[in-house]
Amino acid sequence: MPVEWQPVRQSRTHELVLQSIEERVFAGELKAGDRLPPERELAPVLGVSRSALREALRVLETIGVLVAQPGRGPDSGARIVRNPDHALGRLLRLHFALGSYSLHDVLEARVVLERSSFEAAAQHASAEDLDQAEELLVRMGEPDVGVSEFNDLDTRFHVLIARSSGNELTSTLTSAVRESVRPLILRALEETGDWPAMAGALNAQHMKLLRLVREGRGGEAADLVEEHIRGLHGTLVNENPENAE
Repeated sequence: MPVEWQPVRQSRTHELVLQSIEERVFAGELKAGDRLPPERELAPVLGVSRSALREALRVLETIGVLVAQPGRGPDSGARIVRNPDHALGRLLRLHFALGSYSLHDVLEARVVLERSSFEAAAQHASAEDLDQAEELLVRMGEPDVGVSEFNDLDTRFHVLIARSSGNELTSTLTSAVRESVRPLILRALEETGDWPAMAGALNAQHMKLLRLVREGRGGEAADLVEEHIRGLHGTLVNENPENAE
């Protein structure tokens, strides 16, 4: 059934456009994969300017529910999508930088989320997911891996385990929380006096975590990942006592 668009009021126009689109998503009239009408058609139907419509579409693109493809042809225009990971990560990273959340808050959130994801992964992770996780750890253990690449691989490992847990929301939140402190963790790793020793110790924990998940020992994996997180991340909190309030 075609979506019926109605004109919106003119006050705070772009917010009213957002509200109109949100209402159609909530009602199930718009779903992931659906395309919005072209701007030249949608703007007059809604009774707004094309600039107000574009502003609303930019907001939706920023929060990860819409992607806009410029140009002409069947793939052009705005399309509803589901892409929360990067959007939430960006949002959380900004709020963390602005002081909305302390390092202590983020530490405790990581502990709760990753205990849950590692315990669930021990029951639900596929062999393919765990093989992919092992490939990341093998690369992390190679002597030519620099600090920045190690940090990226570390993030991917934790997010992959969260995804393999079978809970998409836990995966998204784990990704967002881990991304929010990625720059701080990178800085802490760069300031390590003996990088090879630090990398070896961290990866030994990673390997043990993966082994516990493979063996279905979820409780032990949860305990170890908490110890793992409270190690390096906990050091950041201790170095910034003003953030632990």
